[in-house]
Amino acid sequence: MKLTLAEPKYIKDSISIISELVTEARFKITSNAIELIAMDPANVAMVIFKLLSSAFVEYQLEKDVEIAINLNNFKQIMKRVKPNDVLSLELTAKNKLQITLTGNTKRTFSLPIIDLEEKEQRIPDLQFPIIIAVPSDVLNDAIGDVDIVGESVSFAVDNGKFIVSAEGDLTEATIAIEESEEIKIITETKDRIKAKYSIEYLKKMIEGSKIAPNVKIQFNKDYPLKLEYKAIDKVMITFILAPRVEND
Repeated sequence: MKLTLAEPKYIKDSISIISELVTEARFKITSNAIELIAMDPANVAMVIFKLLSSAFVEYQLEKDVEIAINLNNFKQIMKRVKPNDVLSLELTAKNKLQITLTGNTKRTFSLPIIDLEEKEQRIPDLQFPIIIAVPSDVLNDAIGDVDIVGESVSFAVDNGKFIVSAEGDLTEATIAIEESEEIKIITETKDRIKAKYSIEYLKKMIEGSKIAPNVKIQFNKDYPLKLEYKAIDKVMITFILAPRVEND
């Protein structure tokens, strides 16, 4: 196996984002992509990652491979990546993942492959009556606004607007996002849909804006939230977040 990326930011940024939710993970490497499906330790959030073979300048793989590694250790190595580096991944005979960074110098790191006992995760089959497509920075700004108010955020669609709101002990914040050329709100219901989610988790998930300029948001009443970040023909990160169900 030898995989070479001329634009290492796709794996550098992705690992930085994923490692905020998951510390150890199993990657499946196929002829089409490097893939990951993992739950955070609290079973509140799932992350689905796919780095397509079309993002690589070299993709040599004789057969499908599964490797489990410590993401925090991988992230520390990725911090050493410089903008002009070319990044290569290889499996060594000593059962280690060898990471080579080639720029003005050639630097080689080795990560041990670990045994991961966790069961294989499956992506849940979720159906949503709402799809909202917005620039990533619009969602980032809205989460930044509500973060100063409370620990949970409500997402709602009402009268064709996407409403992001939060309540604290003394303060409230409401952000109304209307349809425009850049913002699309598609709904299959005329009912008002509202759901509540953890801001702490969302702050980690919206880092997906590092890899894609737009985000697709899907949710339903008292139902998981799905955020999808996609760079066409390169990389995709999807998050699924459990709702906060409370008696209002």
